[in-house]
Amino acid sequence: MRTILKKPFLLLAALGLITAPAFAQINKVKHVVVIYMENHSFDNLYGQFPGADGLEQAKLENITQVNDEGQPYNTLPPIPHSSAFPTNLPNSYFNIDQYVAADQVTPDVTHRFYQEQLQINGGKMNRYAHYNFTKGLAMGYYRTKDLPLYDLARKYTLCDHFFHSVFGGSFLNHQWLIAAASPMFPNAPASIVAQVDANGKLIKDGTVTPDGYAVNTINSINLYPKNGNPDFVLPNQTGPNIGDRLSDKGISWAWYSGGWNNIIEGKPAPSFTYHHQPFAYFSRYAEGTKGRKEHLKDETEFLEAANKGTLPAVSFVKPIGLENEHPGESTITGGESHAVKLIEAVLNGPNGKDAVVILTYDENGGFWDHIAPPVIDKWGPGTRIPALIFSPFAKKGYVDHTIYETVSILAFIEKRWGLKPLNDRDKNADPLSHAFEF
Repeated sequence: MRTILKKPFLLLAALGLITAPAFAQINKVKHVVVIYMENHSFDNLYGQFPGADGLEQAKLENITQVNDEGQPYNTLPPIPHSSAFPTNLPNSYFNIDQYVAADQVTPDVTHRFYQEQLQINGGKMNRYAHYNFTKGLAMGYYRTKDLPLYDLARKYTLCDHFFHSVFGGSFLNHQWLIAAASPMFPNAPASIVAQVDANGKLIKDGTVTPDGYAVNTINSINLYPKNGNPDFVLPNQTGPNIGDRLSDKGISWAWYSGGWNNIIEGKPAPSFTYHHQPFAYFSRYAEGTKGRKEHLKDETEFLEAANKGTLPAVSFVKPIGLENEHPGESTITGGESHAVKLIEAVLNGPNGKDAVVILTYDENGGFWDHIAPPVIDKWGPGTRIPALIFSPFAKKGYVDHTIYETVSILAFIEKRWGLKPLNDRDKNADPLSHAFEF
């Protein structure tokens, strides 16, 4: 049975499990840095982390993968287009490193809005291999102790019940990171609209839901490749986002993206990902606006600010494709080594004494996890992902079992600076209530 949590943070507060003194000194935090990596579930990376709810805690009924008729596979479906993996892997989780080293690129895995719901299968967690174009690869994991981030994770706080807020892939979860909402595409071309039956069963996959929400990868009218089709880009969004809330209260912030300066110069790097730039979808940050000039910056500027001690109050950092751990393009070793560099630049810099660095992943990337997500609304949350908190205020050597989701980051920022929530979803999210010792 899946956990139903309509207002988890409010419920815990009502029970007296979250008290005001826990956040009485939150104003000691002067800088929040969010590093947004790519496409790994918790079990895929941290399933062997000491003290965490990991692979050893998984139950057989959540491990064994089944086909569309609900029958267990004899062995995991073979991983296509890759000779590195055996074709008769047992129907269970398996170690990727023994076949493809963590410094090598693996194939990508299916991560889409409707498919993730089918993979989760009502909380049974047993159709990740079935609804996946790389089949059994969904059940792979990496040796946790070999991760470049492992030593830092052991020193600070690891959250082991943190879920990405909305079903699906990178595009939609980036939108939820900043807006806690799905973007609208009214009157979208019929060819990209999904079809579902009266019971919600998917008939035809698509980029846009029948009721007009863009849920799968689509670029913005404000930012898309020169060879892109302007008929298949998302119109300007005008709803509220966290950047608006911060600007309206005079609080400094920036979105730092790897490869952004190349975009400004009209020379995009091959691994620059347009749909990883969520603020560019909003009219306030369209090309030529004051908002874009002031708040959308290159990752090199983040490193410079961290070293000089001139970080804004809130920083979002998005590494370029080759450095963000995305399967099919980046590697675990390369991406995490880059993340360590970013984290240490903050903690060892002049702003480190009053900073909170949150590193998490946009979504699970299609990789399996054994814990069923809580049920909040039709959007999610999706599969469990890693979230790590590095700060002088973070609990040391601690595994936080509290249920959080991506928009818990928004809730924390809103709580720190007294901002109005964007909607009920971030209003009711737990603002990382057990991760700190102020």
